[in-house]
Amino acid sequence: MVEIFKQISVSANMRVLHFYKTSFPDTMGGVEQVINQIAMGSSRQGIATDVLALSAAAIDGVLPLNGYHLHRTRLNFQLASTGFSFTAFSRFAELAQQADIIHYHFPWPFMDLVHFAMRPNKPCLVTYHSDIIRQQHLLKLYRPLQWQFLKSMDRIVATSPNYLATSPVLDKFKDKVCVIPIGMDKTAYPAVNPERLSYWQQRLGTKFFLFVGALRYYKGLNILLEAAQGTEFPIVIVGAGPIEQELKQQASRLNLNNIHFLGYLPDADKVALLSLCYAVVFPSHLRSEAFGVSLVESSMFAKPMISSEIGTGTTYVNIANQTGLVIPPSDPVALNQAMHYLWEHPQLAAQLGQQAEQRYWQYFSGERMITAYLALYRNLFANAGTADL
Repeated sequence: MVEIFKQISVSANMRVLHFYKTSFPDTMGGVEQVINQIAMGSSRQGIATDVLALSAAAIDGVLPLNGYHLHRTRLNFQLASTGFSFTAFSRFAELAQQADIIHYHFPWPFMDLVHFAMRPNKPCLVTYHSDIIRQQHLLKLYRPLQWQFLKSMDRIVATSPNYLATSPVLDKFKDKVCVIPIGMDKTAYPAVNPERLSYWQQRLGTKFFLFVGALRYYKGLNILLEAAQGTEFPIVIVGAGPIEQELKQQASRLNLNNIHFLGYLPDADKVALLSLCYAVVFPSHLRSEAFGVSLVESSMFAKPMISSEIGTGTTYVNIANQTGLVIPPSDPVALNQAMHYLWEHPQLAAQLGQQAEQRYWQYFSGERMITAYLALYRNLFANAGTADL
């Protein structure tokens, strides 16, 4: 009876603070979507949740959002893709004082500085979203701080067993790492709007490949455009990002008339396109793509997938010949052949899509992810309380 009461009181009284460099709805990257899902799901379970992030729009203040509170401090400058904020230190200290659990999201070196400067005397965990891939020279300078930060965490969460098995950083902290796959709550997405479905069907037809995501260097979209040469099937690219103009110039240079750049679209349109598309292509070729939230969304809508084997969570979501096709990275010929093969085998494509949806419900639903994080929160909270005694 005491244990039951303890579990109820832990959930009822717990407060969790998430800390990351950007946040939904200001930016729509994979990490931001994950934080929003965790915060939203936790709040529904009665856990008070705050999210602290930096804002380039000079916004300071609190925004009620999806059942939790978003706190934004002003972004003052960026160095090597790392945002810095002078006011983040005091705001973090204030929110950490109120919190029972601090939930960091890695990588973000400035976060490590804030952690050690403010030294919150609370249980701390970090979701390890990705190794640092691009900034290898600066990584040598940052590595000592990185080791100390990860060493100071009570728990480290890897987002897939694949990433845990292939990350040299996580390998050094195996004793405190657990795996919680990213999950998405389908009920949080809008229902398919017949009007938007009809609009896109008239514009794109009923059979096309779809990519959804930020247009960044590691997404392999230049490889996709190379693979599209000599094909006639439509390829739809949804998203915006720093290499958008570069990709459009490449498509023009290659005389590709079957590529449709749609830019950023609201969820109502994204859902319509996911429902309508024939298959999803996800050509990310570098380990910066640690999981692939878009693959989870594809599975949610029973779509077969094409992705690359890069030793990360992409091939934990997309299992070769079970939920889609898996090809070598940076190989436009293999990607071209995979697209042709799916295109020419509609019965197989439908079967792979159905199996992808089954895997979504088994491993990647929002409910499964939230249940796992709540159990971890409760464990950290209970152990902290025991230590205080």
